[in-house]
Amino acid sequence: MAMAGEEKTGGSRSNVLVIGATGRFGQELVKASLAAGHPTYALVREPTFSRADASLLLRSFSSSGVTLLKWDSSDRHWARFIEKIEFTAGSLQDFPSLLEALKQVDVVICAVPSSQVLEQKLLIRAIKQAGCIERFIPSEFGADPDKVQTLEMDHDFYKKKAEIRRCIEKEGIPHTYISCNFFQRYLLPSLIQPGLKTPPTDKVKIFGSGNVKAVFVKESDVAAFTICAIDDTRTLNKVLYLRPSGNVYSQNELTEIWEVKIGKKLEKIHVTEEQLLKSIHETPFPSNIDLFFIYSAFIKGDHTYFSIGSSSLDGSELYPHVRCTTVSECLDMLLERPSI
Repeated sequence: MAMAGEEKTGGSRSNVLVIGATGRFGQELVKASLAAGHPTYALVREPTFSRADASLLLRSFSSSGVTLLKWDSSDRHWARFIEKIEFTAGSLQDFPSLLEALKQVDVVICAVPSSQVLEQKLLIRAIKQAGCIERFIPSEFGADPDKVQTLEMDHDFYKKKAEIRRCIEKEGIPHTYISCNFFQRYLLPSLIQPGLKTPPTDKVKIFGSGNVKAVFVKESDVAAFTICAIDDTRTLNKVLYLRPSGNVYSQNELTEIWEVKIGKKLEKIHVTEEQLLKSIHETPFPSNIDLFFIYSAFIKGDHTYFSIGSSSLDGSELYPHVRCTTVSECLDMLLERPSI
């Protein structure tokens, strides 16, 4: 195997394993990996193969010229089908299946949901034992867990991600952390209005001063940046921050953009920090999770209060060729919905 970031013999690309490939973001990682020419594998729980929705997904990959590689746990052999992407059945609780998958790849990208973050500990142990992984991208893809200022309020959401970081570093596993902050499908479609699914057309709540900036990046763009980073020596053992210029806005700025698009001024209802904190504490978990993330991003400024330092990198500067969907473009798509 070539060292991470070096051109492989004959110009070949790293073999990439995506864990959580049938999830919404995992699918984007698979697409981006294939588009970049990487032989791509996916670790899929064995019951997933019998699910109707997953079956349709696997067929769609196959119709795109994908190769499926299915792990048959009954007699422990690989069953090959087409070629281009390879699927193995297994899970983060199955150490043997993890090792079998890891032996075939150079890079591991984990996209499991936040509820399964700590399950990556077994994966880290398997990566250490396999000894062949040149880059591990753990399941973070949000605010930097080492930078957030709200750890006492998050029900260990960020604490668990920070714990996984420490495990990776303790084992000396080559890694890159991707800090993309919010996906565009979260909070932005309601213009940061808890309980709404579409942007308001009459009144809007502004939290705090409304001047603190947050970051919203489309999942397919996060996936593109991630794939760019996996063979880049500059990102080895670094945090890659995603702050594209067209994706960093305060709530006041978002409201102004929306008002221009709909040709109408909205009534502003200002919610103070104290009022927001009161709502967070009075609303039971997990119903208060949107309020918490609003507090983290738009009151504490957890996305943007710090500068990108020497131990981290700016994805837009490293990969200027990655064309991001801007916040304005995302709002344009919302405007086209019949209900707006």
